[in-house]
Amino acid sequence: MPTHSVVSETETSLADLRGDCVRMAPHWVVPPKTATPRVTPSRIHGVTVPAASARLIGATEEYGD
Repeated sequence: MPTHSVVSETETSLADLRGDCVRMAPHWVVPPKTATPRVTPSRIHGVTVPAASARLIGATEEYGD
């Protein structure tokens, strides 16, 4: 009989997972962030927003008055 045990994927520890991420991180390339130019409201055409959604956004502190 075999004397070794097999560890399933669900038994991988958080430390093992973090170690895998640290080893893979240098391979992930993050593109440089570019600023998106603002579009004036007069150039936005063909967008319809339901009245209930407009009221909801208008009532939020960040977007409303």
